[in-house]
Amino acid sequence: MADTNGAGSGAQNSEEPRVVDVGEQTTAVVAGKVPVTELRAFFDAAFHELGERIGRGELRPTGPALSLYHSEPGAVVELEVGFPVAETVAPAGSVVVGRIPSTRAVTVTHHGDYDGLGSSWERLRAWAQERHLRVGAPLWEVYVTEPHPGDDPRDMVTELYWAVEH
Repeated sequence: MADTNGAGSGAQNSEEPRVVDVGEQTTAVVAGKVPVTELRAFFDAAFHELGERIGRGELRPTGPALSLYHSEPGAVVELEVGFPVAETVAPAGSVVVGRIPSTRAVTVTHHGDYDGLGSSWERLRAWAQERHLRVGAPLWEVYVTEPHPGDDPRDMVTELYWAVEH
C-alpha cells in the first residue's frame, strides 16, 4: 500500500506499522540544531513565527504541522519544524524552504500525548528490524491533530515516518 502524500494526510488510521512510498513534499520550516532539553522552546518559537506568516497570508499550508529530523535524535537534534506547502515560500526571518524527500518509509500512527512518542518510535524500529529493514534519516512526525488547551491528550494523533535505507 502506498501513501504518496509526503505530509501523511489521508493516511489510514492504522495501529499496525506498514511500509509506504512517500512522494517529495515542499515544506516551509524553521530549521535548527537544538539541545534536546530545549526542544519545547524551539517548537513554540518556530510555530509562533510560522503562525504569524500564515496569518499574514505569506504561507498556505496544505496539511498538518510536522517535524523532520535529519538524524536520530540524541543530545542535540538537527530538525526542521513547519508545514507542507504547495508553493515555494520566500525565506524570511527564521522560515526557510525545506522538503520531505521521495522515499520508502516505515510508518505507524501514534494515539496519545507527545510523551508517548518515544515508545512508538521504538515499536516502529523493532517492527522494521523484525522484517530486516534498515531505517535511517530522515525520520519525521506529522501532527494530525492540533493540540489546544483543555483537549484530552489521549485524543491526539501523530503519524511517524522513518526512511528505509536502500
